[in-house]
Amino acid sequence: MKEKYMLREESLPLIALRGIWLLPGMTMSFDIGREFTKKALESAFERNSLVFVSSQRDPMEEDVDIENIYSMGVVCKINESVKLPDDSYRVIIEGLDRGQIKNSKEENGYIEVEIDRYLYEADEDNNDLEALKRTAIEYFEKYMSFKKDIPQELLLNIKFEQDYSKLADSLISYLDPNPELVQEVLEELDVKKRLIKVLNVLSKEIDILTLKADLNSQVNIRLNKSQREYFLREQLNVIKEELEETEAGGKTYQEKYKEDIENLPIEKEYKTHLLKELDRLDYISGASPESNLIRTYLENIFEIPFGKYSEDEIDINKSREILDKDHYGMEDVKERILEFLAVRKLKGDMKGSILCLVGPPGVGKTSIVKAVAESMNREYVSMRLGGVSDESEIRGHRKTYIGAMPGRIISSLQRISTLNPVFLLDEIDKLSSDYRADPSSALLEVLDPNQNDMFLDRYIEIPVDLSKVMFVTTANDVSTIPRPLLDRMEIIELSGYSEYDKFKIAKKFLLPKQLEAHGLESSQVKVSDSVLKVVIKNYTRESGVRNLERQLAKLSRKAAMEIIKGEEKVNISMRNYKDFLGREKYLDDEIVKSPEVGVVTGLAWTQVGGELLQIEVNTMKGKGKLQLTGSLGDVMKESAMAALSYIRANQEKFSLDSKVFEERDIHVHVPEGATPKDGPSAGITMTTGIVSALTNKKIRQDIAMTGEVTIRGKVLPIGGLKEKALAALRYGIKNIIIPKQNEKDLEDIPEEARKEIIFYPVKEVEEVLELALLEGEDHED
Repeated sequence: MKEKYMLREESLPLIALRGIWLLPGMTMSFDIGREFTKKALESAFERNSLVFVSSQRDPMEEDVDIENIYSMGVVCKINESVKLPDDSYRVIIEGLDRGQIKNSKEENGYIEVEIDRYLYEADEDNNDLEALKRTAIEYFEKYMSFKKDIPQELLLNIKFEQDYSKLADSLISYLDPNPELVQEVLEELDVKKRLIKVLNVLSKEIDILTLKADLNSQVNIRLNKSQREYFLREQLNVIKEELEETEAGGKTYQEKYKEDIENLPIEKEYKTHLLKELDRLDYISGASPESNLIRTYLENIFEIPFGKYSEDEIDINKSREILDKDHYGMEDVKERILEFLAVRKLKGDMKGSILCLVGPPGVGKTSIVKAVAESMNREYVSMRLGGVSDESEIRGHRKTYIGAMPGRIISSLQRISTLNPVFLLDEIDKLSSDYRADPSSALLEVLDPNQNDMFLDRYIEIPVDLSKVMFVTTANDVSTIPRPLLDRMEIIELSGYSEYDKFKIAKKFLLPKQLEAHGLESSQVKVSDSVLKVVIKNYTRESGVRNLERQLAKLSRKAAMEIIKGEEKVNISMRNYKDFLGREKYLDDEIVKSPEVGVVTGLAWTQVGGELLQIEVNTMKGKGKLQLTGSLGDVMKESAMAALSYIRANQEKFSLDSKVFEERDIHVHVPEGATPKDGPSAGITMTTGIVSALTNKKIRQDIAMTGEVTIRGKVLPIGGLKEKALAALRYGIKNIIIPKQNEKDLEDIPEEARKEIIFYPVKEVEEVLELALLEGEDHED
């Protein structure tokens, strides 16, 4: 059968190869140093990057003579070219099609050849070629059984090759025939004859390799077993040394890994799994990416502290000292922590409820967990959960993924030396989820004492016992913790500090800490108590002490500057504190102090503690519309509507004409409109404001209130009373209206705050209005 070729005449620069051959479909890299070849390369760059490549008959000949060049060669494309320091070029070329020289001429220092380019058109329906292809594949499989260095993927590529011409060229490129035979295959245009040539070469190579294997077998029989093993091991060591894969002490990585696997305190079935992974290294090239993946996987396994535990040293008196050393107040919290430790000491294991410390930022949640670790003589490790939205961050990624790694639980344990640390899961209320996964579900396995003794990371694939880890979580807001997780945790609430507490904390802990951090001695800097109180009142308004510590750090920096300038001692008093801290951030006139119509002070709870809300209500001509502004949530909107319904139902009590609700609009506004506000505690506040605006009665501004309202005028209980009371005290308000059912919560408020605040428990809205509204427009409190 005559093959189908389309001939195309072309004129291309000639590159002559010495001692190497190229076939269509092959990609080759080599250096170009001869001057006429460099000029041919430069000429190709100026055109379409195509060159004609052919081999020299005599590879020792330095000069190029067209008579010394095989007429049949390959049209190639230059894919990459790099100029080397010695002015030579390193090129990567790709063979495209066969070509035959017709004419040549020397031009500008290189040889330009006119060629016929053979563009092969594959014949898809040819039984003869298909039969030859299958026979060639069968021979090549047998050849590969001798040549272990040929990758198995190559066989698949050959099986799926539909172009018989490319198949023949590809097969010959993986064999090791003499150069003249390669040239014969190149010059053979008949694909059928070319495949037969390749089959002959394959058959001959298989015969030679079979004979060689038989000879090796006969030689090996003559060696006894010990001699053979010694010889092979020495040979292997030499190879490994050449590849720089031998460690100090003469052990190869494989030997060291095998020893480490045998020493792991894990079940036998998992050791078998690791040994299988190790065995794969023997069959994979060291330069292969898969080799690095296996080694990285094994090294990750060895970094896990299997079977290593620190011995608990739970001494309740010592634990109390450690907690008291760095934490002022919080007696209830510290007592609960000590009870927890006492139970752990008696019980002897860590199974049970998980502690969850809930409170606003800066109240010392993290430092308490560190103190617990210190008191138990355990290592401390933390993991931030804020923004974690993918369960793979908890459970890890499967090894098949690019860039796979263990989850953050295992990664955290790899950084320490024991499997029973105190493990802080910080900000568990800020876990997020999306359409891909829910990390809170993954955390269930970690925190559930009935499951975590066999925690399975997807990357590690070996169960890790987490039952002896003491997990402690922290959160700002209980309501956003996923319910299944919340059911497994015991809540310990840390509320905000009163000004008295902050003063003690600043004087006893924060100021000495900041002076030391800035290289100052306590004898060099003196800060008066009055200044500390001003810093607390006028420079920070928060539930915790984080901003307070920042202000003391600023003060310490300024003091350090004075010492550097030559001052022996720095005294910071009420006369000069602004020189160190700048102008005050919070002043007493920031909230309304004098009675006003429609302005009422409410109390709210937020994730960062209690806050004061001054709600404003105004009325204007309209059609009885209720307008709410201030970025209010659904609960607060419902509170406003319930308040209005109650007022309309009881308009006679307030001496209101029914036309008021038809002819006037009511606008309720909560300042700081960009800040979202929500929660069931503003009902009586909005009711008071609306009544004041409609009756034109002023409201006392020395009183704050919190409580929800029903449409029948009942005052319902609220949460977060302690935080709200402390917030009112921060702003100098010492009269608070609370629901009657919250009287029991007054015990939670610090004694110093209870002494300063007068609480008014109420059951009905009428009691609230009686306390808050002033009779007569011009009445002043």
